[in-house]
Amino acid sequence: MSLRKAALIIFLILLVDQVSKVYIKTSFMLGDGFDVFSWFKIHFVENEGMAWGAKIPGEYGKLFLTLFRLLAIVGIGWWLWDSVRKNSPRVLTVAIAFIFAGAMGNIIDSVFYGIIFNDSLNQVASFMPVDGGYGTLFHGKVVDMLYFPLWNGMLPEWIPFWGGEHFVFFEPVFNIADSAITIGVLLLIVFNNKAFPKGEEPKA
Repeated sequence: MSLRKAALIIFLILLVDQVSKVYIKTSFMLGDGFDVFSWFKIHFVENEGMAWGAKIPGEYGKLFLTLFRLLAIVGIGWWLWDSVRKNSPRVLTVAIAFIFAGAMGNIIDSVFYGIIFNDSLNQVASFMPVDGGYGTLFHGKVVDMLYFPLWNGMLPEWIPFWGGEHFVFFEPVFNIADSAITIGVLLLIVFNNKAFPKGEEPKA
């Protein structure tokens, strides 16, 4: 696959990701949304840290996380360039492009959203507010909105540890960028042999 085609994949994913995030950020207050189906909802939340809402503690935890993401995207970008240069299998290049686009999509939130949007708590945020954003450069929050509560109810009492407790599957709220990363990783797992072909056995 050529670098141009890989760049097109990245551009399209980033476009959908950022358009969806800007729409949610400028149309809903934090916690709001709507039902698409009973099992699929648009639910606006913001992620201040890593996956699953985890955070790095301390005053500089968020800054450290953003800088780490920037370093990671450089490494993924080099991996993508190297796979194109070596004419690697198409599935490998596509997978890396998806991962790169997803990582870049969330980096844009982390780096810039704190200065280009105001807070979404109890209000709909504005783009480039006169009074400034809710944070500073490198301290933005990642916008999530895709929610798939496929099952919502009480677990049977016979289940060890969690029996009788309320449970939602699938509970995490995520975004297009997260989906792109997941798809890229799944491609590498499912098509591992095609993505990383082994050399031919030497002839006797």
